[in-house]
Amino acid sequence: MFARPLTADAELRPLEPWRAEEFLGHLDRAREHIAPWVGPSFVATDLASARAVLQRYADARARDAGGIWGIWLTGPAPQQPTLVGGVMFVSFDTALGVCEAGCWLEPAAQGRGLITCAAGLIVDWAVRERGIHRVEWRTNPRNARSIAVARRLGMRRDGTLRQAVPGPGGRVDIDIWSVLADEWRRPA
Repeated sequence: MFARPLTADAELRPLEPWRAEEFLGHLDRAREHIAPWVGPSFVATDLASARAVLQRYADARARDAGGIWGIWLTGPAPQQPTLVGGVMFVSFDTALGVCEAGCWLEPAAQGRGLITCAAGLIVDWAVRERGIHRVEWRTNPRNARSIAVARRLGMRRDGTLRQAVPGPGGRVDIDIWSVLADEWRRPA
């Protein structure tokens, strides 16, 4: 098990299937906030589906095809750290040298730079350690917070996939942002 500090009171750790109950509690706090921006298969509604989401990412990690890490925030002692969000590789293909990074965060943890820091860590690892050439960030064009993270990571907007995925009110556009290995400079 490892943990990487993000700030004095936040850390990044693997989000594994045995944490399904904690993940579900976190999703219950974040559900209304993140539901418009993440796929319905991510927003688990019960313990079995929470475990299935985490198992899907664990299986992807075992195949070297993805992964998921949680962000835990510590409050005043003796409070236990609380899962407040995370980052993931939605896809990871070393043969093609391409991966897609993503994120989510509950409202109580916003405005602290946690996502930019955590996403920067996994992008840096993908580029420097794994030799990934292109890191993509896909988001709904209306998701201003996600676009702001892409910009802070030094990504450029490649374009829009029009009506690419189904959404609650009809088909939804997806903006694609990316950074190439020779452009990558880890954010401070």
